[in-house]
Amino acid sequence: MKITGIETRHADAGWRVFSFLKVLTDQPGLVGWSEYNDGNKGLTRVIGDVALHVRGDDPLAHERIYAKLYAITRQVSGGLMAQAIAAIENALLDIQGKHLGVPVYALFGGPIREKLRLYWSHCGNYRLGALHKLVGKPPIRSLEDIVATAREVRERGYTALKTNPFLLEGEPRVHMPGFGRGAGAPELNWDKRLLDALYAQMAAFRQGAGPDIELKLDLNFNFKTEGFLQAVRRLEPLNLAWVEIDTRDPGALATIRQATRIPIASCESLYGTRGYRPYFERQSVDVAIIDVSWNGIAQAIKIAAMADAYELNVAPHNFYGPFCTLMSAHFCAAVPNFRIMELDVDDVPWKDELVTRAPAIENGYLRVPTGPGWGAELDEQAVKRHPPT
Repeated sequence: MKITGIETRHADAGWRVFSFLKVLTDQPGLVGWSEYNDGNKGLTRVIGDVALHVRGDDPLAHERIYAKLYAITRQVSGGLMAQAIAAIENALLDIQGKHLGVPVYALFGGPIREKLRLYWSHCGNYRLGALHKLVGKPPIRSLEDIVATAREVRERGYTALKTNPFLLEGEPRVHMPGFGRGAGAPELNWDKRLLDALYAQMAAFRQGAGPDIELKLDLNFNFKTEGFLQAVRRLEPLNLAWVEIDTRDPGALATIRQATRIPIASCESLYGTRGYRPYFERQSVDVAIIDVSWNGIAQAIKIAAMADAYELNVAPHNFYGPFCTLMSAHFCAAVPNFRIMELDVDDVPWKDELVTRAPAIENGYLRVPTGPGWGAELDEQAVKRHPPT
């Protein structure tokens, strides 16, 4: 069997684009799908360039192909290169599963579990400003609206939620200076007003969710070490399940972890075992976040195995489209040290139309797919009905 080429597909996803890779083979009807995040608007081109090196290769030899592509791109490893290789690897694993007639997780000894506990991610984010119209939900303009949103999470059977810092003064918005958005960027500073708003926001989520729902807060790259320390100390009375922090300094993250009773989750922006190792060696995290679409599922499972040696649980970084949810589900099914799975519940209403078998979700749990490969195909006609804008 040989790889004969690749194609890409793109669908409108409201405030972003869902992007899919199709790897073609010389076996009639046998193709592999994966989803990737082209948020930087250049990944599709990089995938096309990298894929030139795999034309004619055996798609079942995914480890050999990964090793070759890593070697070719070694001097610029990480970032878009890592994501391009991951997109190809994930599609190859779909091919291998279909060729053997088994789910992808069976290639790694799974499934360990048949259903996965979910947390409602970016809870409330897409109800701020005009985005609430795209997801068909009432807007969040006040703390009372946050209480109502958290109550909805509980009533729909979810046992955990995660949100980001909100600013409700003036036009309600997410506080994201770490990604160059909004007032204050590129400075990453804190002040009492911001910390008071953050505490009030999480207290409102606690009021609506009740005492038994796990509350998680994602601070991303939005502070320096000083600000992260101030934030976690301020939030300790609310009994959060974790605070998620992004920093390039594993020592600084270890300092934060040692200074608070709140568990620390991190590492979603890292690549490969080499990227994760210093965070594990410095005991910087309580939960390691792994992005399956950025690392590739085979590499993600290696990272999870390394985390297990350091007595760490792992959780997938999954805020994309339906194929990423399926790919993350196979990862979660196969690793013994699974903690909980991320899912964007609020989203464009046509998201699940893009695959032939949508993820099966009920009462806050996702049932692990059972079909060959990822357990679904891309519905290319549905993708055509929603061209990117």
